[in-house]
Amino acid sequence: MGSIQILLSKAVEGSGLEDLFDKVAAGQRITESDARKLFESINLNAIGAIADFANQRKNGLRASYILNRYINYSNYCILSCQFCAFARKKRNADGFQLSIPEIVDKAREALKFGITELHIVGGLHPNLPFGHYLEMLTALRSLSPALHLKCFTAIEILHIAWLARKSVRETLQLFKEAGLDSLTGGGAEIFKNEVRSQIAKGKESASEYLDVHRQWHLMGGRSTCTMLYGHVESLEDRVDHLSQLRSLQDETGGFTGFIPLAYQPGNNSIPIHHGPTGFDSLRTLAISRIFLDNFDHLTAYWIGLGTRLAQVALHYGADDLHGTILEEHIFHMAGSTSPQLQTESEMIKAIVEAGRIPVQRDTFYEALRIHESLSF
Repeated sequence: MGSIQILLSKAVEGSGLEDLFDKVAAGQRITESDARKLFESINLNAIGAIADFANQRKNGLRASYILNRYINYSNYCILSCQFCAFARKKRNADGFQLSIPEIVDKAREALKFGITELHIVGGLHPNLPFGHYLEMLTALRSLSPALHLKCFTAIEILHIAWLARKSVRETLQLFKEAGLDSLTGGGAEIFKNEVRSQIAKGKESASEYLDVHRQWHLMGGRSTCTMLYGHVESLEDRVDHLSQLRSLQDETGGFTGFIPLAYQPGNNSIPIHHGPTGFDSLRTLAISRIFLDNFDHLTAYWIGLGTRLAQVALHYGADDLHGTILEEHIFHMAGSTSPQLQTESEMIKAIVEAGRIPVQRDTFYEALRIHESLSF
């Protein structure tokens, strides 16, 4: 037994979770029943120790970040998801739609900061033609062949395909030829139908979300995936959500990482007036790390957690803090008070302070620079 395993196993002693630590240490998969047992436990330190062991076995002491830029091309949307503070109708004065030259200018300016990835999503625009999306991708690809274009949620792909009367497969193929490199993971919310009807009525089903990612993976593409937690869902619903993601990953292996998203309670119609607690966020990240044994990476999304809690999450199963962002609308319009961006030095500092080794990564979590022997 290694020294790390001995140290972390001591943190689990007397918690009633020793059997699960032994299971993880032996490389065995935990069950949905095991995950429910973890959620029922109030011993956060023990849960964190199991998750930290699972993470360090995969990633050692490295913790990553990416230099990226968010661009929301429009917030016009045909849906009215109860949890969403971002979407607007064409009649709303604060709706917006960026032109392709405006999008390209934002990307060109961000390249000066050394970004390696553009993260682009929007609402379900009622009438943008298919050619508009192709033109956007082509224009962005022409800026730099090395710039990774991570664009569109599964529901956007479904919507664009429906408007254009094309199949999802054809839509993905044409976007890939125009420059699309990977899909974003947004829109998963919670897969349980009863919950989706309460927070995102009219949105695509869980099976539709998963099938878009499945088709993309079968084309050789990669993507991330998410879960929106801390609203009206039950702990059982979270386990079900994680189980469906794990099953698809078993099937395709196409997910690069998992990003749990803390619900932001501002400016929406869900009758929940507070987001998840720090305790709930840490246990959710930790249990996700333990359960999703076929995922290599788990992100502590600092936009939703705040930088300080995201730091702590690096000891509760997370190995990534996401990116510099530069501009973020969706969480901030829902009440997030985190900064609009983080500098690279701030990301590195946060990781070093947490006792981890900072690694600048690319979109697929491959190391670009490893910052050894830093201190602050």
